[in-house]
Amino acid sequence: MASKSSLQHFSFLVNRARYDVLAPPLMSLGEVLREKCGLRGLKHGCQQGGCGACSVQVDGQLVPACLLPVARANDKSIETIEGLAQGEKLHPIQEAFVSCYATQCGFCTAGMIMATKALLESNPSPTREEVLVALSGNVCRCTGYLPIVDAVLVAARKARSTEPAVGTSSPLRQAFVAAGSTTFSNQSGGRAEA
Repeated sequence: MASKSSLQHFSFLVNRARYDVLAPPLMSLGEVLREKCGLRGLKHGCQQGGCGACSVQVDGQLVPACLLPVARANDKSIETIEGLAQGEKLHPIQEAFVSCYATQCGFCTAGMIMATKALLESNPSPTREEVLVALSGNVCRCTGYLPIVDAVLVAARKARSTEPAVGTSSPLRQAFVAAGSTTFSNQSGGRAEA
């Protein structure tokens, strides 16, 4: 436990809300967000910056929150997975992950979605290869990555179109085809060939 003399005051915006915390300056932003701010969407994975489960955006840049000391986040704007949905309405990237069955156990999902958001902000029309590179800092042990890559491509396509949200019927199949996938998730979470 840190002594009271080693605690410092830090202030930052998280998901457009002001947070003021007392913490040791070298405590990771990930620990502060989870333990002091109550934002538990990001996960403690490897704690070495290699798995991406703790990915957040700090002043618009994707960072592993486990490696950033809270002192370096002072007076910054931070966005976490909790800041994407508008009330009960999921963000389009979240909708694509759900529709494409890209969530599985969910441990990596917040980091994958934040990495997807960063990618689509810088490149709204990524190729499959560009998605793989952008997600290379994120680890998933459940899905084999195909549903995740498909979800990113579907989200990108939906962001560029005026069609209604992706569902699990024929519009989903059309989105998968447009994204270059030849396999589709079925209702049971399995895979079916086109």
